[in-house]
Amino acid sequence: MKRFPFVIGLILFLNVVNGQIDPSKITIVRDSFGIPHIFAKTDPEVSYGLAWAYCEDQFASLQMVALPAKKAMGRAFGKNAVAADYAFDWFQCREVTEQKWNSLSPEFIKLITGYVQGVNDYAAAHPEEVLVKKVFPITVKEYIASSVLALTKFNGGDQALQQIFNNQVKWLIDYDKMGSNGIAVHPDRTTEGVAYLAINAHQPNEGPEAFYEAHVQSEEGWNALGGLLAGGPCILHGVNEHYGWAHTVNLCDRMDIFQLERHPKKKYYYKYDGQWEKLQIKKVSLRVKGVPFPISKKAFSSKYGPTLINEQGAFSVRLGANQEIRALDQWYQMNKGKNFTDFYNALNVQGLSMFNIVYADRYDTIFYVNNALMPIRKEDPKLNWLETLPGNTSTTLWTTFRPLKDLPQYVNPASGFLFNTNHSPFSATASADNLKVSQFSSADGWETMENNRSVRFRQRFEAIPKIDFQTFRDIKFDRQYPEKLTFMYQLDSLFLLENAGDEQDNKLLNTLKTWDFQGTAESKGAAVFMLVYEYLAKALRGQEARAITKEEGMKALAYAKKYLLDNFGKIDLALGDIQKLVRGNQEFPVGGLPDLLAPQWSRPYEGGKRKIVGGDAYVMMVKFPKNELPVIETVNTYGASSHPDNPHFADQIPLFLAQKTKPMTLDKQKVMAQAERIYSPGVKK
Repeated sequence: MKRFPFVIGLILFLNVVNGQIDPSKITIVRDSFGIPHIFAKTDPEVSYGLAWAYCEDQFASLQMVALPAKKAMGRAFGKNAVAADYAFDWFQCREVTEQKWNSLSPEFIKLITGYVQGVNDYAAAHPEEVLVKKVFPITVKEYIASSVLALTKFNGGDQALQQIFNNQVKWLIDYDKMGSNGIAVHPDRTTEGVAYLAINAHQPNEGPEAFYEAHVQSEEGWNALGGLLAGGPCILHGVNEHYGWAHTVNLCDRMDIFQLERHPKKKYYYKYDGQWEKLQIKKVSLRVKGVPFPISKKAFSSKYGPTLINEQGAFSVRLGANQEIRALDQWYQMNKGKNFTDFYNALNVQGLSMFNIVYADRYDTIFYVNNALMPIRKEDPKLNWLETLPGNTSTTLWTTFRPLKDLPQYVNPASGFLFNTNHSPFSATASADNLKVSQFSSADGWETMENNRSVRFRQRFEAIPKIDFQTFRDIKFDRQYPEKLTFMYQLDSLFLLENAGDEQDNKLLNTLKTWDFQGTAESKGAAVFMLVYEYLAKALRGQEARAITKEEGMKALAYAKKYLLDNFGKIDLALGDIQKLVRGNQEFPVGGLPDLLAPQWSRPYEGGKRKIVGGDAYVMMVKFPKNELPVIETVNTYGASSHPDNPHFADQIPLFLAQKTKPMTLDKQKVMAQAERIYSPGVKK
């Protein structure tokens, strides 16, 4: 990569003059897989180093998080990306950041100031990598506002905006999301007498939502290793010296859509408690790549929140994610805790608006909470909070959230294990220890469903009185569906079809019916099922859960046959013949299907092949010896760097394909002894 020694030297000089962080006091150690280990005296210096290391590896992804605050996504990527710029203003990310700035802890403000300085310094030293000229430097407040938009998107705000914009207002919980796994086992349930934790995010393989692995250590008590998304100034899920935690996406009802009662003559007025109120209106100026002039749009808001007018009417969206700016602050506090009390106190901040949290530590505590900024809604049989709500009355306008103690949670159940695979919090452990849905308000919309992963995990785990670490690892990497499939749409009738038509049809049907439900790369039944599943998922999208009909099954099988013949000229293929892990100009056959414990999701690629775009992603397996540092194993999909010329662009692929892991450590001495490269930010190679 081209360097600018004069620019870097000038940055270092100005930092010292202005009392900012001096990068020469920060050490970045790259291990044999290129994973950055950041060492410095203070937390802000470490966070600066983390920003620099991430930018070296994934600067384009970080910019995709930060650009909306500058209304520059459209300028960078064209009309398909300008919606992010509009959403930033529509969700009032800048306004809520200004309003709630003083809610951030002083320690975190120092941390994020160091991080943003690292980003700005990198951008100044590498102008050839900046996607939009004059976007940098960004301010700390702009950065926090960007995180508000990112969390709002994670909470489904972008889907709500899209539904309203497309005149398709119908809010239902989406059970067809990519999922994640978190598993905690108490020492009483393991053969070694120590706690186990599986941290397994199922995220996209590339881009700002892909996990990046790093290790951060300061002399102020911060020593953590794990995964972070683009722009994360600390570890988002992983381990420190005392405990670890995993996140999975939860699907409880955290957001509402309200239909306003509009004035019959005055376009921008709506009724609220019998009075006519005027929508707040602001103009949003948008720039789009290739368009020489700015585009002006209006952004509305009502008492309920951001509002959009479409052919169906006027609709407002309300959720906690864009009312809160402390998510990164809370994650930082979770990084720094020394025991479960510290961790729970960090959760009590309630800056993090979503995610299940599965926890284990070295002190014999396991824990799970379905974490959410859950609105305290009026319990009224006339109101269905999962549907569009009346937006003309204070009866439906909620203003507060449930405290942490009132969310579904467990500490050290007698069964000795806790887990979540994006399924119901009322099925988090053994049946005798599970909470009851009747203990919680029906207005909250807590999840009650199971999925293939939750059913399969129970089948394997509950049969073992005490589990060893190898078996624990094997369960996490399991690619077997349960005997009875548990998808949103019931697929059992597929396997009851008797005659599909001609000889090829029946051969394909027989391949499916004799399939052992394993999603390995060598499986021919898995290849047929993948194509059938993709057809049905698309054909039934938006419909309520139900069993598929015989006719739908036949159509799905006909689609699979045509797909195979049109693209490959034969029907006798294995999953790995069609499904590929692609990196640069290399492709590899790979197993995995949706909703396996070790899943994969794919999209059309070339010549009928399908490219993996997400799935098992970042995997961390941990055990917690009582008086030692955690024992850590990890693997990521590709490698640390997004640059094809970097040796760590694809070096974890062999491990990933073999479902193997690499050892990682929080021990600085071991890291230094095994270092591949040691340097400071901005220092020329």
